[in-house]
Amino acid sequence: MSEKNEDRLETIFKLQKGLSEMMKLDRYPKDSEGRISALSTAIIHEAVELQRTTNWKWWKTPVPFNVSEAREELIDIWHFVVQASLELNLTPDDILEEYKKKNEINRERQRNGY
Repeated sequence: MSEKNEDRLETIFKLQKGLSEMMKLDRYPKDSEGRISALSTAIIHEAVELQRTTNWKWWKTPVPFNVSEAREELIDIWHFVVQASLELNLTPDDILEEYKKKNEINRERQRNGY
């Protein structure tokens, strides 16, 4: 399949796999649980960086929202989420199926006044 016709999520996974193969990983945890823990920590910290692009501090004079910076932080989160998916051997097809299952649970919750 040419990249133009390739599924976008498959492309993202392929790019992430290539990046991770280039990285110096001597400090990266050796066990699966440790890697998921490290990636979770990275996701949390990137989420805080994303939050910092907003005017969440109600006591501080607001500044214009920098959409470009927010997008960059969100993509940082995507890098770590995709890497965690690779660590858990989730394929894009697996993600779609898991997403559909959870989406239906969330819809049911909304229908039932959750």
